[in-house]
Amino acid sequence: MDAPETPKGELVIRTVAMPADTNPNGDIFGGWIMSQMDIGSGILASKTAKTRVATVAVEGMSFLQPVKVGDTVACYAWVERIGRSSMRIPVEVWVQPYRKTEQTRVTQAVFTYVALDDSGRPVPVLRHESPQPAALA
Repeated sequence: MDAPETPKGELVIRTVAMPADTNPNGDIFGGWIMSQMDIGSGILASKTAKTRVATVAVEGMSFLQPVKVGDTVACYAWVERIGRSSMRIPVEVWVQPYRKTEQTRVTQAVFTYVALDDSGRPVPVLRHESPQPAALA
């Protein structure tokens, strides 16, 4: 029997889906979920670069199932690659339905960030100081 799938990377943000985040069908807006992914992976990018960062691209997002009000939404991320001033960070979103114990992956995407100085110009990312999740080291 296959082992159950588990989140990859480190937990970067966890929140509860609320009624204000729904569409007319009562499901959570995909844009709200994407914003949680951007916030969480942006925290990791900023921690890695030790400076301000900006999102420059998002790749490959597909929603596998709806998220409901009351579900706990958790984003897990890891640094996949560091360029001169950019970072490629995959993000997975796992949901724990209200009053349940199991988690299910509902989407994933890859966010690319660029490190910026105080004037908004790209700066190099210091690679030797970049944190690596224990599972990926």
